[in-house]
Amino acid sequence: MSDSTIIQRRDLEFQLFELFDADALTQRPRFAEHSRETFVAALDAALAIAEEKFAPHNRKSDEHEPQFDGERVSMIPEVRDAVRAYCDAGLLAAGKDYDAGGMQLPALVSHAAQSLFKSANIATSSYVGLTVGNANVIERFGSPAQKRKYLQPLLEGRFFGTMALTEPQAGSSLADLTTRAVPNPDGTYSITGNKIFISGGDHELSENIVHLVLARIPGAPPGVKGISLFTVPKYRVNDDGSVGERNDVALAGLIHKMGWRGTTSTMLSFGERGACIGEIVGEPHHGLAYMFQMMNEARIGVGMGATMLGYRGYLASLQYARERSQGRLPGEKRPDVPQVPLIEHADVRRMLLAQKAYVEGAYSLCLYAARLVDELKTADDEHARAEAELLLDLLTPIVKSWPSQWCLEGNSLAIQIHGGYGYTREYPVEQFYRDNRLNMIHEGTHGIQAMDLLGRKVVMRDGRAVALLEREIDQTVRQAADRADLAEAAHELKHAWREIGDTLAVLRPALADRAPLVLSQANAFLEVFGHTVVAWMWLRQGLVAARALEHATNDDDVRFYRGKVQTCRWFFRHELPRMQPHHALLRRLDDTTLTMAPDWF
Repeated sequence: MSDSTIIQRRDLEFQLFELFDADALTQRPRFAEHSRETFVAALDAALAIAEEKFAPHNRKSDEHEPQFDGERVSMIPEVRDAVRAYCDAGLLAAGKDYDAGGMQLPALVSHAAQSLFKSANIATSSYVGLTVGNANVIERFGSPAQKRKYLQPLLEGRFFGTMALTEPQAGSSLADLTTRAVPNPDGTYSITGNKIFISGGDHELSENIVHLVLARIPGAPPGVKGISLFTVPKYRVNDDGSVGERNDVALAGLIHKMGWRGTTSTMLSFGERGACIGEIVGEPHHGLAYMFQMMNEARIGVGMGATMLGYRGYLASLQYARERSQGRLPGEKRPDVPQVPLIEHADVRRMLLAQKAYVEGAYSLCLYAARLVDELKTADDEHARAEAELLLDLLTPIVKSWPSQWCLEGNSLAIQIHGGYGYTREYPVEQFYRDNRLNMIHEGTHGIQAMDLLGRKVVMRDGRAVALLEREIDQTVRQAADRADLAEAAHELKHAWREIGDTLAVLRPALADRAPLVLSQANAFLEVFGHTVVAWMWLRQGLVAARALEHATNDDDVRFYRGKVQTCRWFFRHELPRMQPHHALLRRLDDTTLTMAPDWF
């Protein structure tokens, strides 16, 4: 287990095998041919490609963005080399069936492998990440003909994929999209409209690009109930799978953002010449429901991406704090005494502890979501699968938003530890911050995720998902309460969950007749709920580490487990108490935001 600048390998294997028990998955029929050795081999291969092909051009692709000359998009050659290495290794199909050329890896392991590429180079990894999500939608909802034409090329990396939702006049309000799809006599549709901020929307990294486009059929119901989904390839695909003539999909321009500069962010125009052909996916007017599969996968992917950018910043600032000597400890007045490494200063250790708590807690959260995917797909009984699906639905807004907020805060602290050098391009932490700042808006803002959590998820099925989460948290609390080293944290988590219940007791009935007021404070609820869930992740880590510490003899293991227990303690003493003022405001049903008139600004 070598050290790496993109992951702490010891933490990765702790979370996979000690915390989430990846070995147990090999007892299930789907993963029976796997073992810990095959899981580690897959991670080794992914880490090697991430370090050799993705990480080296992370800075270069930031400094040399894709360019559009009016005819074609050009980018640095290292991007193509990296995605080819990724595709040639079969990683696009890592979780797919052996019969489809896949590795049949559990979601837990494949998400861990993907995390390495997100850490190494978030921009380049986005092309393949979008393609996997695109293929999953076609696999689940596409017609047999669409599957024949698109699935294998997508999973082999000959075609790449996108999702084309956002329009200039609508933004996040998908109910207001206006792209049209007019039926043709042959069963296809003529697509006309404009999309904006489409990641990976044009490039020359693959033979073709398959856009999944949301559009309206004439006469469709208004709002989100009238949205349909279409496959719209850049180049038309013949029935035999060969690539045909150019479809009427035009690149109107590239958008240059503060981060993810290596990813083409595009403005696309469909049907300028009246010749853009698309094929409907599934049934008319069900497009948004189909697309939500890709969107929810993307939300988990955004959370993992935010986590890994925070992780990169943490590792970079940790190394800097160990190597950079500056100042002397309080009380030392002699100027001839050598300066000490930054990590000797308590305030620097505070910032490192905060980063460690944010990124390793967020990593647990994202991997837990992946473990739930394995449960809902491969658990032995239908009841367990249904419970996993409910928990995943409940936690998806947290998985997307918590890392996007708090791992960004970690990146800010990484800059602070570097001092003046942190603001320069000589060191990587300023890029990590810029890249991560985009994740707060990717796949739905905090406000959208918060309204989804409070307005829908916590009340769905009469609160069944919240009750399930309570059962899981209570189990961890009971296990930790008997240990002297974790009893305090167990008590605090029990209290924090009780606070969630007390707050929901006020908010749930108010949602029925005062929804605008309650949802005006949804962001605060997202904060308290997210922090409580991550506190649970930390108590789980602390419990596993404390048990392992009792039998650890290797010095490296002892230090590692002590670091976990100490960070768990830090989160409960320094982070979780910050949520109390939010609870107080939520229970007051404070109307300050709602009653602020627009013309008072």
